Amino acid sequence: MMPVVREFRLPDLGEGLTGAEVVRWMVEVGEVIAVDQPVVEVETAKAVVEVPCPYGGVVTARYGEEGEEIAVGAPLVTVAVASGGPAASPPAASPAPSSSVASSSPAAEVERPLVGYGVAEPGRGGRRRRVGVPASAGAGGVAVAVTVRAPAVPAGPAVVPVISPLVRRLAREQGVDLAALTGSGPDGLIMRADVERAVAAGVAGPVAAPVPSAGAAVSVSAPASVQGGVVPLRGLRKAVAEKLGRSHREIPAATCWVDADATELMALRRQLNATPGPKVSVLALLARICTVALARFPELNSSVTADGSGIVRHPAVHLGFAAQGERGLVVPVVRDAQGRSTEQLGEELARLTEAARGGALTPAELTGGTFTLNNYGVFGVDGSTPILNHPEAAMLGVGRIVAKPWVHQGELAVREVTQLSFTFDHRVCDGGTAGGFLRFVADCVEQPGMLLRQL
Repeated sequence: MMPVVREFRLPDLGEGLTGAEVVRWMVEVGEVIAVDQPVVEVETAKAVVEVPCPYGGVVTARYGEEGEEIAVGAPLVTVAVASGGPAASPPAASPAPSSSVASSSPAAEVERPLVGYGVAEPGRGGRRRRVGVPASAGAGGVAVAVTVRAPAVPAGPAVVPVISPLVRRLAREQGVDLAALTGSGPDGLIMRADVERAVAAGVAGPVAAPVPSAGAAVSVSAPASVQGGVVPLRGLRKAVAEKLGRSHREIPAATCWVDADATELMALRRQLNATPGPKVSVLALLARICTVALARFPELNSSVTADGSGIVRHPAVHLGFAAQGERGLVVPVVRDAQGRSTEQLGEELARLTEAARGGALTPAELTGGTFTLNNYGVFGVDGSTPILNHPEAAMLGVGRIVAKPWVHQGELAVREVTQLSFTFDHRVCDGGTAGGFLRFVADCVEQPGMLLRQL
C-alpha cells in the first residue's frame, strides 16, 4: 500500500494575522509524528504558539528556517500518511513533494482539526520516532524518500496541561518535570508561577548546558568594539513598530494633563481590602472610573474609519491596559468592562496580567480594544505623552502616586498625589470634551464617593 502525502499549511492563528516567524522546529524530516503533535513553535505579532499538525505519519518535508517568516496559508510541513486503499498521489492543487513510504504495520489515514478546535484522540501522544532517512534529506521543502522501519507510533505520555511555550522553556532550562506539577491555572493549567515555585522548592534538577544545533553559531565573548550591529525588527517588536508608526502618521493626537490628590482613593482601597474577599487594586479602581467617565463622554470610546470619512461609536467598552510580559509591553483587553463591578474588573485584570507575564495571552485577548488605560507609574515616572493604540481614539495615563506637599482645605499638607494625562484623537472631539473627561476622572480620584452618583 502506498502512502498519501498530506500538506499542512500554516493556519490562521487568529484576529487577521497574515504570517508568523519560525522560532523553533520541533520535528525533523523523517520523524514519525502523531495526530495533533506540535511540529513548530512560531511567533506572531500577538503571541508565541506551538502549532500542532492534524496528520499523523512521517514528516517528508518542512518549509522555512528558524527566523524566517511564513505567510498564513503557505506550506508548513508535508506528512506521508498510510493509506488503506490503492496507491494515491498528492492532490493536484498541492505543491507537496513526492515521497514513497513502506510500512510494516500501516495505520489508517487520519485527518483531524487542530488541537483546540476538536476533541483529541485518546492514546495519541507527542512522542516522536526517527526513521531511516537518506543523508540528502533536509528542510526547506526538499523532497525525500523514507522507509519506515518501525511500527506505528506508540501511545505517548499523558498530555501536560501547558499552553505557553515560554513556561515550557523555563521548565526545560531549570530542569523541572512538568508532568510532576499541579497547575494553579484554570483546569489545572500550569503557569509560570508554578514552575518558579517548583524551582524555589528544589524540585528542579541539574540543568545540562545547551547544545548548539548543527550549523548554529556559537556565542562567544567579544570586545565591546564589535558588540554593535543591526537588530532586525521581528515578531512582536515589528508589529509594535508598525502600529505605532501608523498611529503617529495617521492620528492628529493631543495631550492634556492634571495633577490629582489620590489620598481619598488610596484610603478607599485600604478600606475595601480590610474586608473579606478578593483584594482590589489601584488599577481596578481606575478602570472603574474610566468606564463611568466613558459613559458620560461616549464619543471618546470610538475610532475613525480607515478612509477617514466617519467616526465609529463603540457600544461596549473593551478596556485595554498596558502590561509588561516576557516579550515586552503588551496590551491585554478586558471585554465589556462597562458591565463589570470593581471586584470583577480586578479579577480579570489580575488574570490577564498573570497570562501576560507567562506569555500565555491568546490573540483574541490582545485585540479589539476601544480605550486604553496606561499605568506608567509602575516605572517610577510622573508623566508621559503616549502614542495612541491605533485605531483607538483615546488613552488615559496614570503616573506614580507619591507623597507631595499639597494645599488641602486651605492648609499645606502632605498628600498622595498623581499626575493624570489624557491623549486623544483630535478628529473625534475638541479640547472641551477631552478636558471635561480628564477633569471628571480627576474629580473621581480626589472624591471617589462621586462614583456612587453614577451607579
